[in-house]
Amino acid sequence: MKITFLSDKGSWKNEAIGLLVKKLRKNQHKVTALHQAESVPKGDILFILGFFKIVPASVLARNRTNIVVHESALPKGRGWSPVHWLVLEGSRSIPLTLFEAVEKVDAGRIFLRRQVRLKGNELMPELRAKVGPEMSRLCLRFVAQYPGILKKGKPQIGTATYFRRRTAADSRLDPHKSIARQFNLLRVVDNADYPAFFSHKGSTYTLKIEKKKN
Repeated sequence: MKITFLSDKGSWKNEAIGLLVKKLRKNQHKVTALHQAESVPKGDILFILGFFKIVPASVLARNRTNIVVHESALPKGRGWSPVHWLVLEGSRSIPLTLFEAVEKVDAGRIFLRRQVRLKGNELMPELRAKVGPEMSRLCLRFVAQYPGILKKGKPQIGTATYFRRRTAADSRLDPHKSIARQFNLLRVVDNADYPAFFSHKGSTYTLKIEKKKN
């Protein structure tokens, strides 16, 4: 089959995508990975993973099937940064949903689901290290069952909820609250791009968090 992966150039999912490309090529599939929607070729499957722009209908029409893996139990949790919001809510698992990409955001038919269990102490690098391989397993399972799996897609049922896009301001800590009360926020900050910070006595300070190795 002719398979394409579309992701943002700076997406943390690119490492997992690279491994997926190698595995699928070993299985004799013709696989391309790229970062520009306009460059998507015609083919069988387009996987849209870690790509934060709306893919035009004209691009979606180039492939027989367009697939997204989203980290929430759709239709709940459509939108942005679902892993961050779920951890902030105290969730002890990250649901993964593999579904059909359509013009309306995160609204297509669902083909596969999976759960990533959490201990409750994972920081962002660990969260990504758990989600990435499970995302890959879903993609490989979809390819293995293709095209028969297309007949098994189910419409999303229930009231949709939406997560908003996170900004640097969402990494603000309250210096009057304990670390324990804000631990889930510390778990999801990005030390490089969106570090935790707080303001105190007229100055603003940044904090970086790392788990000490035993």
